[in-house]
Amino acid sequence: MKIILLGYMGSGKSTIGRLLSERLATSFIDLDAEIEERVNLSVSQYFERFGELRFRKLEREVLLDVLGRSGSMVIATGGGTPCYGDALEQMKSHSDAVTIYLKASIATLTDRLISQKDSRPIIQQLTSTELPEFIGKHLFERSHFYLQADHVVPIDAKDQRAISEEILALL
Repeated sequence: MKIILLGYMGSGKSTIGRLLSERLATSFIDLDAEIEERVNLSVSQYFERFGELRFRKLEREVLLDVLGRSGSMVIATGGGTPCYGDALEQMKSHSDAVTIYLKASIATLTDRLISQKDSRPIIQQLTSTELPEFIGKHLFERSHFYLQADHVVPIDAKDQRAISEEILALL
């Protein structure tokens, strides 16, 4: 089985993904880390040098590569991964895959992302007062894709272990 975690940046996809992979004794793949390994640049550096469009093309290539691998795994996607091209269709077309949206409120995401701005290229230039509006706009645009996940798991006011247990109960 491939468990594919979707959600906005800061929703905990990588953290929850690692916990799930440990509990299930299976591999964990962070799509951003796979991209960084492939191009020998951080996502931020790649974004800066080549722009978002080229990044999204590369992201799709890496996603298809990962989805084509055999065996069970937990995959943490990037926040925008399911929202571009046919990426969500590709994820959902695998009979052994289940998509899970880690749904967080604007307030939760703002609290988490405010301290991570320097490592997040999309929000680096925003002030702390601009951040909630930016997140809200993105969630509005992306929710159509996120809500197509097989399962939606609200994460506000829950610890990481509780979230992973809730996901395990869904499988």
